[in-house]
Amino acid sequence: MLMPSQGVRILVATRPVDFRKGHDGLASMVQSALAQDPFTGTVLVFRAKRADRMKMNRPGFTGDL
Repeated sequence: MLMPSQGVRILVATRPVDFRKGHDGLASMVQSALAQDPFTGTVLVFRAKRADRMKMNRPGFTGDL
C-alpha cells in the first residue's frame, strides 16, 4: 500500500489513456488538458483501457503498478 505524505496532491484520470505513451507523453497530456505543470510534485494516476493496469507519474518517482 502506498501512503502519500500530507499535502501531496493526487490527480486521477477519469478516462483511460493509451499506455504506449511514456511518462513524458502522459505529462504533456496533463499540460494540455488541465493547463497545469505536471512537474510540481503532484501524483498523476492513469488507467489502461481494460482497467487492468495503472500507471503513476510523479517527479522523482516513476513506475507501473
